[in-house]
Amino acid sequence: MTLGETMVTFLPSRPGRLADVPSFDRAIGGAESNVACALAAFGHTARWVGRVGADGFGDHLVERIAGYGVDVTAVHRDPDRPTGVYFRTAGDRGTGAHEVAYYRAGSAASAMSLTTVDLAAVRAARVLHLSGITAALSDDCRELLHELTAPAPGRPTVSFDVNHRPGLWRDREGGRVLLELARRADIVFVGEDEAEEAWGVTGGPDAIRRELPEPGVLVVKQGEKGATAFEGRCTGERGTGTFEPALRTAVVATTGAGDAFAAGFLSATLRGLPVRGRLRHGHLFAAAALTAPGDLAAPPARDHADRLAALDDDAWGRLRLGPGWTQADRAPEEANIP
Repeated sequence: MTLGETMVTFLPSRPGRLADVPSFDRAIGGAESNVACALAAFGHTARWVGRVGADGFGDHLVERIAGYGVDVTAVHRDPDRPTGVYFRTAGDRGTGAHEVAYYRAGSAASAMSLTTVDLAAVRAARVLHLSGITAALSDDCRELLHELTAPAPGRPTVSFDVNHRPGLWRDREGGRVLLELARRADIVFVGEDEAEEAWGVTGGPDAIRRELPEPGVLVVKQGEKGATAFEGRCTGERGTGTFEPALRTAVVATTGAGDAFAAGFLSATLRGLPVRGRLRHGHLFAAAALTAPGDLAAPPARDHADRLAALDDDAWGRLRLGPGWTQADRAPEEANIP
């Protein structure tokens, strides 16, 4: 189960400033629905809960997400508020040349609250995946996430992706709110850069674990290097983490890679795989997103992913993945690119 805002994304037909791009291609973009779509495409039962406008863009989102096999029966249509949209340039989000223009103020998703969301449906899941983006949309959304992460009998396993977006917060409370929500979750995903920006934490994964000792699983994403996962509550000065290097990929676009990583890790968690396998599936899902345009990319077939995840360390380190690698069930050596 995932809950959050999904917007219509407009991707430019060519590189350049937003002022110069003559046309855009329509896609979908939403951290939580990205996770649901990837999980459903990989064969899991997934439901996305959200609110969209009673408009054509809302129709498009619901139909596209359902097309991935996601259950959208708990999505509400708002007759008074629009579906959010955003435009972005073709540049990498991490560069100064990248532009994003959001039109989400007053969106249908910002009206998610304890009274407009079916809480029983949200809680009827094995895993509930949330992100910090939702908490930034409105006071009602923040209250909703506070309720869903509260300790309660029968609460589903709560997965929380910090997803720190400074531009969404109207005040300086964002870091504090995200830290509080993360401390109440069972599985937490956070990047090293996010931890420094939101909480001022430096010193790598061990320092972040000391700041977040409560979650049973903490995954610290370390960019191109890889990711470290900590299991069990942190009771000492240093946690015991498992590091797994990221795959080398021919990057097409970075947008959506973090959501894909979370989906891969959660997929492997649902399947009961050990922590190393969970990290490797996260990297494989992320590689699928990195080698495709747009916010959302289909993951590799399950047997293909399992075979690659089972490689020894040397073979894993030699993998080179490029565009199209997920579209055919190829032997591991055939996944290499020059």
